Amino acid sequence: MTWNWQQADWPNFTYDSAKLEPLEREFLLHSGEFFGAFRHVNDDDRDMLRVELISDEALKTSEIEGEFLNRDSLQTSLRQQFGLAYDTQAIPAAERGISEMMVNLYRSFAAPLDHETLFAWHKMLMTSSTDRIQVVGGFRTHSEPMRVVSGRVEKPTIHFEAPPSVQMNREMDLFSQWFNETSPNGPRPLPALTRAGLAHLYFVSIHPFEDGNGRIGRAIAEKSLAQNLGQPSLIALAYTIQRARKAYYDMLEISNKSNEITEWLIYFAQTILEAQRTTLERVEFYIIKAKFYDHFRGQLNPRQEKVIARVFREGIGGFKGGLSAENYISIAKTSRATATRDLQDLVAKGALSKTGERRHTRYHLDLKSQI
Repeated sequence: MTWNWQQADWPNFTYDSAKLEPLEREFLLHSGEFFGAFRHVNDDDRDMLRVELISDEALKTSEIEGEFLNRDSLQTSLRQQFGLAYDTQAIPAAERGISEMMVNLYRSFAAPLDHETLFAWHKMLMTSSTDRIQVVGGFRTHSEPMRVVSGRVEKPTIHFEAPPSVQMNREMDLFSQWFNETSPNGPRPLPALTRAGLAHLYFVSIHPFEDGNGRIGRAIAEKSLAQNLGQPSLIALAYTIQRARKAYYDMLEISNKSNEITEWLIYFAQTILEAQRTTLERVEFYIIKAKFYDHFRGQLNPRQEKVIARVFREGIGGFKGGLSAENYISIAKTSRATATRDLQDLVAKGALSKTGERRHTRYHLDLKSQI
């Protein structure tokens, strides 16, 4: 097998830019819609929304790699770093590390990319992994091949093999130079989606670290988008990739055997556009949530407030299949009779809508009236 980096045209990727032009235009249009909606969120809610969006990205970029983190610890760490919380609660190393990287990405998106930035991100990510990798905060140095494999140990399937470790400094010098030269202020600027897709594939093809390449590669794609937009994108990229994780890995595998990458760039551009739509939906949901609370302020008892808050935590889709009386009893820690009265009151006030009868009765947040 001849990998992309072993071919004579590496790393001069080629693609059909005409096929990407309509996707680039759509991205710019939706970016304007997102930032317009975000400006309608008040300052306090904007801080909370920022924490929610960044924490979801941190959670999902970790889940793609099979690492499952604690949402509450992660959000606490983000609030501490943004100066929104002043407690000294201890945060587990993994949650603290990924949150530090995401905040650094958010704050320094405009800065050029260099080895020091990548090493700092790697140290943040690997704070809980120092016992299983040789080099933390530096490019890999081991002599054995860096491979992505699956299957049995005695007969593995090799999905990709990266350049040998001795080439890392040279490869990453060229990568950083390319990334900075293709920025909006560089001598060879590229459109937003094209540059982000190229950056991600180029970086993971080099695979410069022992571990963490996928997470750092997605962070680089988000840095690229933010630079092209001139502000943090807050885009749900990892959130979207994680929902179709197999397709993501399949496309990476298809695209590491050739330096003609039109198919990859179209896939990645479409993924970003889907991520944009998801992010815009979540911002609009947050605006409606704020209007909901403004409308019902002082009208709900503590049990009702607790249950409503729990339903909102489920996000846009709410409880799968709707909220049941049993859900209400469990969340509010109350009796069936009290739950029935509370639910009837919420329906009467217009906070919830009701579907079904008897044991099939379900309740849903009535958000249409808040639009």
